[in-house]
Amino acid sequence: MASLCRLSAARRTALQSRSLSTTRVLREEVTATATPNVGTIPVQKKPVGGFRGGIVGFLFGFSLASSFAAYHLLDEYKQASAALQASVEELQISTEKVSAHVRRIEAVEKDLKALADSSAGKEDLSKVRAEIKRLYDGLHVEFLDLRSHVWGIQQDLHSLSKKEGTSVRVV
Repeated sequence: MASLCRLSAARRTALQSRSLSTTRVLREEVTATATPNVGTIPVQKKPVGGFRGGIVGFLFGFSLASSFAAYHLLDEYKQASAALQASVEELQISTEKVSAHVRRIEAVEKDLKALADSSAGKEDLSKVRAEIKRLYDGLHVEFLDLRSHVWGIQQDLHSLSKKEGTSVRVV
């Protein structure tokens, strides 16, 4: 430390005297003769707190790094929380859509079941067909009976009309 102070003082003196020498040896002579010898600067002893200063510096650096890491961790936490919130909202929207579709499907199934219960099956159709066939056959038989009865009446009328002296009374 003392040699540094002497060297800087020598440079200041050399700059002040403005020597015209250009060689190194001449410059050193000028600086050696121009510098007064005041004595040596006492070397300052490091105080005992140097160890404490190192610990304080370490703790300061550690706390600075910890706060920086905590800031970034908190920032990442906020980003992850926002992303999670967005995905929860998307999930809620899709869940509402799915539940709406399920309600529609249940309504369609209910209507289908009501239609299935109210519609006729093959057995019912065959029973109705057989009953209609019996009714048709019965009507046909009655129609034929009625026709034969009318034919009989026509025959009776025709035979009565050939007899000239009788009168026919139709009620």
